[in-house]
Amino acid sequence: MHARIPRFSVIFCLCIPAPLLAQGQEEPADPLIIVTGQGLPDTPASPAYGTVEIDRESVLTVPSGRIEEALADVAGFQQFRRSDSRSSNPTAQGVTLRALGGNATSRALVTLDGVPVADPFFGYVPFAALIPEQVGRIAVTRGGGSGPFGAGALAGTIAIESLSPEMQAPLGASVLVNDRGGTEAASSFSAPLGRGYATGALRWDRGPGFYTAPESQLVPASVPARFDSVSGQLRAVAPLSDDLELQARVLAFDDARTLRFEGAESSASGQDYSIRVVGRGRWQVDALAYVQARNFSNIVVSSSRFVPVLDQRNTPSTGLGGKIEVRPPVGDAHTLRLGVDYRRAQGELQEEPISSFTGQITARRRAGGVTSDLGLFIEDDWQVGQLILTGGLRADRTTIADGFFREADANGAIVIDNRFADRSDWSLTWRAGALLRASPSLDLRAAAYSGLRLPTLNELYRPFVVFPVVTQANADLRNEELRGVEAGLDWRPLDGVELSLTAFDNRLENAIANVTLGANLRQRQNLPAIETRGIEAGLRATRGPIRFIGSLSYSDPQIEGAGASLALDGNAPPQSPRWMAAASLTYEMAENALVSLSLRHVGDQFEDDQESEVLPAFTTLGAYAQVPLVGKLDLVLRGENLFDEEIVTRVSGGALDLGAPRTLWAGVRYGF
Repeated sequence: MHARIPRFSVIFCLCIPAPLLAQGQEEPADPLIIVTGQGLPDTPASPAYGTVEIDRESVLTVPSGRIEEALADVAGFQQFRRSDSRSSNPTAQGVTLRALGGNATSRALVTLDGVPVADPFFGYVPFAALIPEQVGRIAVTRGGGSGPFGAGALAGTIAIESLSPEMQAPLGASVLVNDRGGTEAASSFSAPLGRGYATGALRWDRGPGFYTAPESQLVPASVPARFDSVSGQLRAVAPLSDDLELQARVLAFDDARTLRFEGAESSASGQDYSIRVVGRGRWQVDALAYVQARNFSNIVVSSSRFVPVLDQRNTPSTGLGGKIEVRPPVGDAHTLRLGVDYRRAQGELQEEPISSFTGQITARRRAGGVTSDLGLFIEDDWQVGQLILTGGLRADRTTIADGFFREADANGAIVIDNRFADRSDWSLTWRAGALLRASPSLDLRAAAYSGLRLPTLNELYRPFVVFPVVTQANADLRNEELRGVEAGLDWRPLDGVELSLTAFDNRLENAIANVTLGANLRQRQNLPAIETRGIEAGLRATRGPIRFIGSLSYSDPQIEGAGASLALDGNAPPQSPRWMAAASLTYEMAENALVSLSLRHVGDQFEDDQESEVLPAFTTLGAYAQVPLVGKLDLVLRGENLFDEEIVTRVSGGALDLGAPRTLWAGVRYGF
């Protein structure tokens, strides 16, 4: 039996009525909310690192209704696979930027209100757990280095911020259905809580899915990619004093999917808890602590006999961490940040191989360990007239401990019992930048940075199978290290028109990749380096009711091979397209009445490090329309992949997996 966090615990997150949160308190008729629910403001030099903002409207009007599609509006953003969180294996949802791919683990740091959200065992981002209706803003910074939780921010940082209370209706709800019978339902509330507020939200996505194999490759065991995911959260914000506030969140999710064949079931579940204190006095403070309880299960089905061959029945993991950041008063010209952060991950794989002939378990495996990172950071922004300079240092104490791999035969006799040596190290990383306000309409910026990423427990200890290809773990993996430089400009030639341009050069040393060893056999190894150079461009234009947002990215990533990886020298890393582009055009006829078209292009990319199989380029067009009906009730129409473009997400020996075909949605929305 697979260990799953009970679905009732997710639904319970939203089943507490809003009035109950304030039970026993005598509230005034119109309580004054004096808290914001946000962290400390961005520092003056933040634009030096070329941050791109995704606003709430952009999140809510994507054709698929998924956060990952909203993030794809920033060209260069990608997941390991081209599928979204309805039809991919959850462990393939690692995110990266700037074509620093080739690995299903996230190389970009993703946070929700300052708290890291990546899975502590695998490093993927559980997009099904994130509720788009609760997002107020997303800030995407491409390029390595960060202050808090900087270890892991190799390719960039994606900071998701919750919707502020003044932007949220007391009650909200939406229900949509698509042309294959899939449904999407969401609800939310926002209520005063003393001089603070409380919010809650629930989202449930389910559907029969679509066939991920081409029609010519369907077999009797083929089934559509069914999905059924639910996520709920409660968040409360309350003042502790006039300039000090407390923020707390509980989030729970359960996500079940079927992958290609009957019986190939995959699930991910979790409960996350966080508490945060933000002080906005002369000594500004941002302190938080969090804990994650996650699990994953997966059944691998043979693509030749169509029976289970591996039951990854249980992968419990726990992540915990926190940070303290202080901004002391050092004068108007300086913004100084001092702090410490800590992250710890512990988890264990529990799986059983199964004979495809007898259906009996042939072995029982356990593998896991502990990783941790203790970081100290300091950063200062210095404003000198129209010039802002910034520089920061991080020292990280990384530890890998208690690693093991144990296998017993069907009778319980131990046949492998490996214990791996503990190891730890100190690493120093840095970043520096400059922002020049050259004129009221032109900003010039430049930055240089370094960063590191600790291998995940998954990479160190968990082998996996995407039948028939076996990928071995590697307990000797070293930390990834990045060095990069970039320069760019932000130009506002006319009112309502913004143009950005960035050139970058990033070098990722000790890059962890799935290296081919032989037919149907790969192993995670450290490559000497992946070097990527490229250009990013963005355009935003608003003219009355019309808004255009465009983004373009070109990169030329190459593997530097040596020794065992010499044959890969000069190859492109897997899953790393050179060209990526996104554009949206929105016409807002009246308040809450709009039509939007979204265009997305992803260039061709290689499936493997041998460059033997290619995933062809694709271009999709999507649409969104919203029409007021009565009061706050709106009609919503959405269309994904309107021209039914074939999106190849995986190829292995001629066998293909496909992404979402044309999908049409219709429904109603209230209060969002």
